[in-house]
Amino acid sequence: MYKMKISYCLYDQQGEKLLAACDKQLLGKTLEEGELHLNVKESFYGGQEMEIEEISSYFESITIANLVGENTVKKALEKGFGYEEDVLMIQGVPHLQIVRM
Repeated sequence: MYKMKISYCLYDQQGEKLLAACDKQLLGKTLEEGELHLNVKESFYGGQEMEIEEISSYFESITIANLVGENTVKKALEKGFGYEEDVLMIQGVPHLQIVRM
């Protein structure tokens, strides 16, 4: 069975825990649509790799998330992390930002 890989980095900044994650095939790409511009930088999203099923283990402990890609965003929504109406489509690719207070 094929396992979907995602690329991610975890950051701890001023007491906030940030997860930047994307579908691996999007790493290094630039998405543009109208005035929207998203650079899926390897320096931000590309620290480590994991199987898509593993990402949900981080959802309870993070306070900020920046998620890009069909599989990454879908998994977040399936686990109740974020809302469909908050998903922004850029060049047909889902992007979801979450801040928990």
